[in-house]
Amino acid sequence: MERRKFVKYTAVAGASLMLNPFEAFSFTNDKKIKLALVGTGHRGSGFWGSQLLKSFKDNVEFVGLCDINPGRVAYVKKVMDVSCPVFTNFEEMLQQVKPDYVIVTTVDAEHDKQIVTALEMGFNVITEKPMTTDEDKCRRILDAEKRTGKKVIVAFNYRHSVHSMQIKELLSANRVGKITSVDFNWYLNVHHGADYFRRWHGRKARSGSLWVHKATHHFDLLNWWLNSEPVEVMAYGSLDHYGKNHAFRSTKCRGCEFKDQCKFYWDITKDERLYNLYAKNEQYDGYLRDGCVWSNEIDIYDKMSAQIIYANGVTVNYSLSTYSPYEGWQIAFNGMEGRLESWEDIPYLQKTPDDQSKRHAIEMSNADDAIPGEVREIMVMDNFKENYEIYTTPKIKGGHGGGDIRLQKRIFTNTNDNPHHVMAGTRDGAMSILIGIAARKSIELKRPVKITELTDLVPMANRF
Repeated sequence: MERRKFVKYTAVAGASLMLNPFEAFSFTNDKKIKLALVGTGHRGSGFWGSQLLKSFKDNVEFVGLCDINPGRVAYVKKVMDVSCPVFTNFEEMLQQVKPDYVIVTTVDAEHDKQIVTALEMGFNVITEKPMTTDEDKCRRILDAEKRTGKKVIVAFNYRHSVHSMQIKELLSANRVGKITSVDFNWYLNVHHGADYFRRWHGRKARSGSLWVHKATHHFDLLNWWLNSEPVEVMAYGSLDHYGKNHAFRSTKCRGCEFKDQCKFYWDITKDERLYNLYAKNEQYDGYLRDGCVWSNEIDIYDKMSAQIIYANGVTVNYSLSTYSPYEGWQIAFNGMEGRLESWEDIPYLQKTPDDQSKRHAIEMSNADDAIPGEVREIMVMDNFKENYEIYTTPKIKGGHGGGDIRLQKRIFTNTNDNPHHVMAGTRDGAMSILIGIAARKSIELKRPVKITELTDLVPMANRF
């Protein structure tokens, strides 16, 4: 038996917590927010570039674009249709253009350099996740923010989705009692999952591994949903599918002699935007956007699982797979009074199957309209009862379930809308990556790793 409750999230939810944590950012009606962007790749030039201008053209203006690749930054200036100067030297840009916000979307391992430099030069920062890739770089950022008095927003867009917010609402309302354990499984399909191994993300030195680059999304959701912080991590992981695990390999897909027998062959020339961003400019920096997924240089894990102990006593069992036939996730919260389960994009649990080859492109769009007849579901079952309730929210077409556009709206419009402390700062950024860093170290050391081994931040049982 089931009872259905359709819940449409609005900004009124959690109104008592609508307090802007970034008072250093001021807004006026007669002046646009001046932005300087460093890192003009796919995410930077798209979500933080063209899409931002499309949605908030009356609120923002770009005063500078920077990238180490001069061909790419010139191309992006043209595509974004902006008149601002372009740079290959970050400090030179900041000295000249004096932005209100510096947006950092470079390679993960370089984030700390741009963030700390911007803070020390007197500018507030918005950084893509992950905030950085190891504990030393994390400490540099935290120290710089404290020392300078400037602020950093970490762009955890998944928090802002309609579905994620409704899960938060139910947990905050203590719907199934005190949470004691969580099971969280994330699946990347053979299209999107493989793409991490074509790119710079496949090298630990650049991405910190998917424990940091990708799973920081998931760990931040857990931290936010549970309103607590991690204490200890025990993890396992290996590289079983990609990289050296194949009979043949090449340098890149273009011109590969094995393309007819490789299921992972990808033709970048059929994607005009990526081809112009990367292939046409690889002579400047040597970066291959269509690198071979079987490269011997790949050293990240493609199979991962971890157990996380939280300061409030919750135990989380987490896993990440990178070569699944479908892309989506499932989660279950076990409480003293019942169980809350939810999921996204599991083919046999939703009405309309997705085209798996286009899943990631949809996620990267800024669409904010609901799909007619489609909903996200949250199942709640109380102990000692045979019936259960299904809470539903609209299924949004793209942009991480509507999280992308909602994140941008909260930053770039003067709404002062911060339900359930959804806006993330450096402590949130630190606690999410520290789980991934601890997991990485746990695999290497073959033992549990405590968060206090990595930082002097003391994990909080209750964040707010």
